Amino acid sequence: MAVDENTVRRIAHLARIAVTDEEVPHLQSELNAILSFVAQLDAVDVSNVEPMTSVLPMALRQRADVMNDGGYADRIVANAPQTEDNYFVVPKVVE
Repeated sequence: MAVDENTVRRIAHLARIAVTDEEVPHLQSELNAILSFVAQLDAVDVSNVEPMTSVLPMALRQRADVMNDGGYADRIVANAPQTEDNYFVVPKVVE
């Protein structure tokens, strides 16, 4: 797939990039080079390659998935101007 001048101008418009007429041929050749490189990558057979999340095999350390209330509600509301039973008290804004 080759990129023509109109496509370069359309890409620049969509990307909100101001491109002068002198810059179009240079950008056209760069976009065509990028697309030819992607075509080379597409030719590589990766059917037997497993997807990777990292270049090193590792298992992430995880904490136990235990639900709790934190145990320190009084410290959370300590700086609040008004509290009631460890809840924030806020002024009523809707009647």
